[in-house]
Amino acid sequence: MRVVLAMSGGVDSSASAVLLKQQGHEVIGLFMRSGAVEETACRTEPSTLPVLPILSAKPNKQGCCSASDAADARRVADVLDIPFHALNFSDAFGRIKDYFVDEYLAGRTPNPCVMCNNWLKFGKLWDFAVSVGADHIATGHYARIQSVDGQPALIRGRDLTKDQSYVLAGINRDILDRILFPVGDHTKPEIRALAAEAGLRVATKPDSQEICFIPDNDYVGFLERYRGRPDMAGDFVDPQGRVLGKHTGYDQFTIGQRRGLGITFGDPRFVIRIEPESRRVVLGTHDDLACRALEADGVSWLSDSVPDQFECLAQIRYQHTAAQATVERIGPDHVRVQFVESQFGVAPGQALVLYDGDRVLGGGWIRQSAAITSFPIA
Repeated sequence: MRVVLAMSGGVDSSASAVLLKQQGHEVIGLFMRSGAVEETACRTEPSTLPVLPILSAKPNKQGCCSASDAADARRVADVLDIPFHALNFSDAFGRIKDYFVDEYLAGRTPNPCVMCNNWLKFGKLWDFAVSVGADHIATGHYARIQSVDGQPALIRGRDLTKDQSYVLAGINRDILDRILFPVGDHTKPEIRALAAEAGLRVATKPDSQEICFIPDNDYVGFLERYRGRPDMAGDFVDPQGRVLGKHTGYDQFTIGQRRGLGITFGDPRFVIRIEPESRRVVLGTHDDLACRALEADGVSWLSDSVPDQFECLAQIRYQHTAAQATVERIGPDHVRVQFVESQFGVAPGQALVLYDGDRVLGGGWIRQSAAITSFPIA
């Protein structure tokens, strides 16, 4: 079976290549170049298929799609003797950057990794696979595809400390049965050991941490360089609207943030709300962060048997432990969620993912939240 594997130059996708070859698949490696233009590794149109040289390998902070990552991916392909293509998708990636900026300007907390998976990694990757006659696509994500009641289902990875099903909830349901996650049944230590046994020097490479198009982690600087940053300065206020101080831009804050406020109190204060229209950042206590309900839209369902109201586990950010909740479908892609226990730091703009045990039922985008257990939200 011919499989196109997204190769990032990291240990997980590299070990995926090893596992796929061991399983007898014909593997084609694809490096999806999407980061900073000045570090472009190569450039071609997706419809052309030469094996491309790496033109530079400039050192960089650990991201996931720099020129040095492309060089690492190419070396792995050489060691494993598999075809390798490095294509520049910077134009398509501009859509993700636009989304990132728009969300910050709207006072929300974006998740570009989810959007990258939805639009690029499982969109453009599948398009490329079709163009080369491949049957499946594969990535190095810690997740699994299993058959449940006769339909393909997205399942958490066996290594729950590395599970990435949360960032995959928005992928196209129609291609679920065409996706392979070779590392999903393994733990991270097992994968590093496998890569080492295969003679791959990326076996000890650190995991990517930063957003790939912001390798220095300077979000404000990126906004200024990419689009030109408007005046976002305003007031810190308490929940009653009393002014507590000044800030230089509401884009520097996210819900639940405590550190880096530039203002001190006798006891801890957290960002509990961002108001882009007035440019106010509302600070409160930890109790003020408590949320018992939220609404989410843009929900993509990965199951055709989801009732109008059901109980499930709801996860509100990547490192969050999914919590017991009741979900009401109030539109085709719109849900209302009531938590059994208060959750803290619910941030509009972040992904909401709904689980039945370890199975992903669907995922969408948090739009508003409330401390009370009934809507509408004030």
